[in-house]
Amino acid sequence: MSVLIDKVAWVRLEGGRILSTRSRGKDAYYLPGGKRETGESDAQTLSREVEEELTVAIQPETVAHLGTYEAQAHGHPDGVVVRMTCYTGDYRGTLVPSSEIEEVVWLSYADRDKVSPVDQLIFDDLKAAGRLV
Repeated sequence: MSVLIDKVAWVRLEGGRILSTRSRGKDAYYLPGGKRETGESDAQTLSREVEEELTVAIQPETVAHLGTYEAQAHGHPDGVVVRMTCYTGDYRGTLVPSSEIEEVVWLSYADRDKVSPVDQLIFDDLKAAGRLV
């Protein structure tokens, strides 16, 4: 039996690079976002998680679904799958890492090996679409 981790992620591209974060004690970079709380919509989860991690406010009217991806969950036993529902969107504020985030970086396709398996699928699609350098 497989286990599914349901997550929502923010895909922010600027200058052909993608915004990514690394949590304290982790060895891989992840797209900003996280797990939904009971009763939350994707948009509510996205806004809450991004504000918690990066102290910026997602502008709800700019949010657009980019795609949904599934892969083996990084750092979990075989059979644990993460489903990442990805959204783009503009934000207000200054990107500042919260206490749980150790590093905020802008990655290119050359950094693909530094991200989780599900993020690698997203990198592949963005590269194929000409949106990631």
